[in-house]
Formats: sequence, C-alpha cells, structure tokens
Amino acid sequence: MISIVTDSTADIPISQAKELGITIVPLTVFFGDKAYLDNVELDNARFYAMLQSNRELPRTSQPSPAAFEEAYTRLVQEGAEGILSVHLSAKLSGTYQSACTALDMLSDETKKVPIEIIDSQSISAGMGYALQRAAQEARAGESLEEIKAHLLSRLQRTRILAVLDTLEWLRRGGRIGGARAMLGNMLSVKPIISLREGEVAPVEQPRTRSKAYTRVAQLFSEMGQVENVCVVESNEEVGQQLAEALKTVYNKDIEHYKLGGVLGTHAGPGTVGICVVTEQ
Repeated sequence: MISIVTDSTADIPISQAKELGITIVPLTVFFGDKAYLDNVELDNARFYAMLQSNRELPRTSQPSPAAFEEAYTRLVQEGAEGILSVHLSAKLSGTYQSACTALDMLSDETKKVPIEIIDSQSISAGMGYALQRAAQEARAGESLEEIKAHLLSRLQRTRILAVLDTLEWLRRGGRIGGARAMLGNMLSVKPIISLREGEVAPVEQPRTRSKAYTRVAQLFSEMGQVENVCVVESNEEVGQQLAEALKTVYNKDIEHYKLGGVLGTHAGPGTVGICVVTEQ
C-alpha cells in the first residue's frame, strides 16, 4: 500500500489522520524558550489562549530532516510500497526542503521504495482535503502515480480566501509576500488574502468583518461548480460568522477545521478562511 505523509500545517485533526493512516510530522511552536509540537502538545484552544496572554511573539520552526527520515524509514519497515509526502508551500517554510534533505539521508535499502515529495504551494485545509482523498485512494489500492496525479489536480483546483484581523502578524513574521502593498491601511481594514503560487497575495481590503465575509461569499459564488469547500477557523465565533455568509450562496454542509498554532502565529487571532476545490 502507498503511505501518505504530511506536516501539522495541513490542519487535519489527529483522530482523522489516524483513521485514514496519514502520518503527520509536526512543526514546532516556541513561546520564549519553551517548545511545543504543533497540534500534539499544543492544540488550537491552548495556542490562542497563550497567544493572547504572552507579550512575546511566538516563533515557529520546521521539522528536522531527521524527523522525516525516521517517519519514512518506519513506514518502509512497516511495508509501505511507496510514500507520497506533501507539505506546505516552500515559499512559506523550510519544511519541504527538510523532507527533501531526509530523502538523501535514507539508507540504500529504504531508497528502494519510491518516495515522492511534493511542495503543495498551499497551506492548511488547502492541502488537507487533497491529502485525505489521497489516503482514501491509497486504501483502495491505487498506484503512487495515480494518487500523485489526482492530488496535483486537486491542489491546482484549490483556492484559499482568508480574512485577517490585521496584517500585523504576517508583517512581524516576514511572511507577508505580495500583501505588502496593503500595509498602509492595515489598521483600518479587515484584509482578505489568498495564496498565489505558494505566496501570500492581497485580494481586497473591506472596512469591517461583516463586509469581508459578504465579499468572500460573493467571490466564492463566482468560482463555479465546487467539489469541496470547508471553513478554517481560529475560533468558533468567526467560523460561524463566515459560514452564515456562505449559506446565502451555498446550501450544502460545510466542514469546519481548526487553524493550528503554526499558521496562527503568522496569521494572528481572529483569522478565518475558506478552502475551495472547484470541479474538474
């Protein structure tokens, strides 16, 4: 069987990952000199509570190549016939590079099993849905080539729209990308951002949250036929508010995912977004 590997920024709940047989290699969040494994030692609620109560900004760090080497070696020893390892955008983190470095460190015996490492050029549920479908296809006995082709197709059809409380967190973390042009207005707007070619890109600058949510729903309605849509939330309140706006243009169930600590560090509290996969 083909094994699926990702990192904690995919925001797949641990119980769901276990059920699907997805191996998650966590990034690390630092508050001062204390280190926490993302989504393992620090869940969504605890992270945002600490974020509000700490004066010092948290930092994040990618997994070491050794962490990936250990995961790949274990999966091969357990009988994996191939591994598909999918990670957050290389323009936002060194995680993809860590995974590539791990590949070179593997023993000759382990390297006999094909291992494909993919830069998703995405984040959070933007890669989470494609990964979960890949895991289902692996269980159904599809080949590494088939699963990879389907995954890449879904990633190419994925669009992310997020509403931030402020651009301040992205600016502090140095992940602001093309949204830098918005900075002059950052205190008086609720910026809508997206990802373009793996980098943060500005969309619009509504003045209030409600206007931002209405605009996201409108942009979503213009995307055509949808294979999947989900809400990713830093807290339930903002998630519900955005879901209510979406209900005006979409009448199917919408799954909600928690925005983990690594992405919360850079997007800040109050962040909420949608990840949409359009039909082929």
